[in-house]
Amino acid sequence: MLVLQVIICMAKFTTKIPDIEIKYTQFFINNEWHKSILMLALKLDPALACGNVIVLKPTEETPLTALYCAALIKEAGFSPGVNLTVAMLLLFMNVLIKYHLLVLLVGKKIQEDAAKSNLKRVALACRFCCLLCTRSYLSQCRTKLYCASRTFVHSKIYDEFIEKSVALAKMRVVGDPFDDNTQQGPQISKHQFDRILKYIELGKKPGAKLQCGGRKANDQGYFIQPTIFSDAKDDMEIARDEIFGPIMSVLKFDSYDEVIERANATTFGLVAGVITKDLTRALKFVQELQAGSVWVNTYGAMKFQAPFGGFKQYGLEPYYMK
Repeated sequence: MLVLQVIICMAKFTTKIPDIEIKYTQFFINNEWHKSILMLALKLDPALACGNVIVLKPTEETPLTALYCAALIKEAGFSPGVNLTVAMLLLFMNVLIKYHLLVLLVGKKIQEDAAKSNLKRVALACRFCCLLCTRSYLSQCRTKLYCASRTFVHSKIYDEFIEKSVALAKMRVVGDPFDDNTQQGPQISKHQFDRILKYIELGKKPGAKLQCGGRKANDQGYFIQPTIFSDAKDDMEIARDEIFGPIMSVLKFDSYDEVIERANATTFGLVAGVITKDLTRALKFVQELQAGSVWVNTYGAMKFQAPFGGFKQYGLEPYYMK
């Protein structure tokens, strides 16, 4: 449904672009393996709507989505060369290329190479956080847990939040992604599966408490149980690094000024969420959190007409609809 919304939204923009000269620029897009068709639409559709020619390099883990979309583009009657999908890693250093990468070290290397040629713009990885204040909607936590890997919870409601979070995590259905009842599918690869389990072991060593999960979910496949750590600290790897797995680290705070400083103490800054009944406090968080999007009493709400980007090492500018 989200993909259809993106396509319809961007298609409408083709009749609303001002009468200005459109420069046909080649974009090199490394499509992420998570939500691959949505990530593809968010980059491909705005670029095509603005008259750009596309060079698309899909990720090695999920190349078929992009290749099939390329076949549909051809079938729809686009002119030859408007979309070129390549299934191998190519670096076009003599044209304007915009990268969106999940692996920070690789992104920095490409940014370095880009700076040595003609200064192509680079977007890097992200880090999610969510803040729950004293007066929060704990009864609605079911919808708040699926994205925020760092969850800051006020000390007055910390124990209650952990209890409810663990109960919800244990109810989560892990299994076949083609089953309508499934809420969480497998990891993308054996490498990612092993990497997540390694982070879980790292989380146990410094003193974080494993509240639930932390093991393989099924006898076959790369399934991992929903995992929650309490008593996590800011400097722990499970709270600092990009894991891209079903792990939530819950951190405790007492002061609102303190938690803003801690939430901002990251090299990333894509999105954040605030759960509170106090609108004045919510607006303070919106102003002071260093994130491209800050949601209040929800998480993951998107408007495709608006720019979407982040702070710090997330990149230099929004990567769709500027």
